[in-house]
Amino acid sequence: MAIRNVDVNVTSPGRNFVTLKIVTTDGIVGWGDATLNGRELSVASYLADHLASMLIGRDEDRIEDTWQYLYRGAYWRRGPVTMAAIAAVDMALWDIKAKKAGMPLYQLLGGASREAVRVYAHASGTDYAALRDAIRGYVEQGYTAVRVQTGVPGLGQIYGVSSGAPGARYDYEPAHRAADGSAATAPTEEVWDTRAYLTHMPTVFERIREDFGTGLRILHDGHHRMTPIEAARFAKQVEPYDLFWLEDCTPGEDQSALRLVREHSTTPLAIGEVFNSVYDYQTLITERLIDYVRSAVTHTGGITAMKKLLDFAAIYGIRSGIHGPTDVSPVGMAAALHLDLAIHNFGIQEYMPHNDTTLEVFRTSFTFDRGFLHPGDAPGLGVELDEDAAAAFGHTKAYLPVNRLQDGTVHDW
Repeated sequence: MAIRNVDVNVTSPGRNFVTLKIVTTDGIVGWGDATLNGRELSVASYLADHLASMLIGRDEDRIEDTWQYLYRGAYWRRGPVTMAAIAAVDMALWDIKAKKAGMPLYQLLGGASREAVRVYAHASGTDYAALRDAIRGYVEQGYTAVRVQTGVPGLGQIYGVSSGAPGARYDYEPAHRAADGSAATAPTEEVWDTRAYLTHMPTVFERIREDFGTGLRILHDGHHRMTPIEAARFAKQVEPYDLFWLEDCTPGEDQSALRLVREHSTTPLAIGEVFNSVYDYQTLITERLIDYVRSAVTHTGGITAMKKLLDFAAIYGIRSGIHGPTDVSPVGMAAALHLDLAIHNFGIQEYMPHNDTTLEVFRTSFTFDRGFLHPGDAPGLGVELDEDAAAAFGHTKAYLPVNRLQDGTVHDW
């Protein structure tokens, strides 16, 4: 048996997704997610124009060998485009292998280590009243963990905070299209003031604890916008509010910068949403500078690479917190859930439910129940792409925003 066909599907049922389809000579289909928000067509081209022909005729069972062939066989290693493309191939091959075995993927990864996967929701609001309502809505649905983001007085639209439209605080999309829904031509630009943020945000956590008590797990994303010393100050400042984690408090490219934050605070730290290989984590893990690994399976080389990364982290007592936004397709989300269920050092899973239109294109078997997800017991990943439905939604260019300080300087976001 061998790989017979490799096809790339780009669809946009409310947002853009890139899905890889691999078909074996005996007709088994595997699906992989290659979505890279704002750069989807770059990955689609990498797959269609470079990798597809290399895969035809290869033994679909040789997953590790194929991963190494695509990673080590290319002179240009790593990077989000390359690693998303490799991830898609890897997911599709694991999907095929588990279907051939007649098992859900987590069984091939060692079986379940827990009954279900705790997830956290995204609550946001332009002011505290809106944020409180959003948190309450999730608590009523059974969530025990909520990421909170809020507007900052004196600033306008901020990444991670809903626009205030009805229902938006439960389902925001940071990748912007034109106002009429057509393709964007450039990113929107947002204004940021770190000093105002550092003054305001601790008061928000204080009010959340007053309104919701100590039982609710509170997460917060700094989204790389603080310098190391600002992040150290902030992490120390919010210790009384017992955050489950502070995410991306400072840019992680300089891994040594996290030493400063760690020296000054016991607030748990999560990082890695924009990382795409184990090497991005090497210092962070071996020096125990973080508590949670935040990479997405889709952007970090797939199930093969992510399992190795999390096993490496486990040696140092570091847990998983896999990235799970709506810019990871249901295929990528399913891959994360199978890993979550199987690994021992699971921490928590990010969960932003896909819209109804997306779920008509991607047929899923994973289920939500009172703050927990389970990948289901369908053979493989448990997600199938309806190619006819997908064909109705063409790609629409969208960009993530650009951040500037109040004086106009381009800033991390």
